[in-house]
Amino acid sequence: MFMRVDRLITELPPPAAQDPNAAAALQELLGGKYGEMSTLGNYMFQSFNFRSKDKLRPFYSLVASITAEELAHVELVSNGVAMLNNGPEKKNQDVKPGGDPSLTPHEAMKEIRLASAFLSNGGGATPVNSNGASWNNDFVTTTGNVIFDLLHNFHLECGARLHKLRVYETVSDPTGREVCGYLLVRGSVHAHSYALALKKLTGVEIEKMLPTPNIPLSKIPECQKYLDEGSHRRLYTWSPGDYKEISGIWSNDEVALPDDPPGPLEVVEGMPDGGKMQQLAGVPSAFTPDYAPEEFYEIASKLYKKSR
Repeated sequence: MFMRVDRLITELPPPAAQDPNAAAALQELLGGKYGEMSTLGNYMFQSFNFRSKDKLRPFYSLVASITAEELAHVELVSNGVAMLNNGPEKKNQDVKPGGDPSLTPHEAMKEIRLASAFLSNGGGATPVNSNGASWNNDFVTTTGNVIFDLLHNFHLECGARLHKLRVYETVSDPTGREVCGYLLVRGSVHAHSYALALKKLTGVEIEKMLPTPNIPLSKIPECQKYLDEGSHRRLYTWSPGDYKEISGIWSNDEVALPDDPPGPLEVVEGMPDGGKMQQLAGVPSAFTPDYAPEEFYEIASKLYKKSR
């Protein structure tokens, strides 16, 4: 089962400007072939279908714990997409009614790359790629063969890294770049962990192929604070008591990748502290949460006070 916490996995800076085209680029990291929906879908269903769990506990625990982090990554990218679509929030922007719709307040939206992000989703994210094509089950591999599935996951993380780097090179807004920087560090951890799992099972030192592409994380400014705090050496259990067996794979006799700051690998029980959840203030002229939402706010306020 899963537990949900009302925080993002990391803090995101506010966007410098409204940039729906940057949001469309970021959608590739959500619903693209190597996006977070794919890593989530692969690891989640592999963990559901994992055979001989008790006999292969360290390997099952690895896939299961990373599944939970991938769900947090889906949430992070989705928030980044919505923030870029909506732009910097203004004080009380969601208080007054939406104004005169005949003045075409959103005329510019017909020119953006992914018009459906506004027309259908009100600036929100959905599981589609940068061209609006839907993510689908064809991107999920779950064979039941432990070597094949781990090798596929290693491939998936390398592909995800390539796509994150390319998206990073297309966006300049601090929100989009922070999403990319954080995911590059954590994706590197997951690729490394799957490589070590394969080495434990086969003796093949596949971690020597990392990083792929072979650009160090130190070249990405937004990765630096995560490297400085040691995030590249940490794997989380995402559970208060389960999945500790990952320490048999992500263990103290293994160290950080050569291009990253040195140090032993570390298993952390639980989850990261994370950062604040984004408010994503409404835009009444786009009918989010509605054209004149004051009554809804009053009702919600009364219900909130009643719950305390």
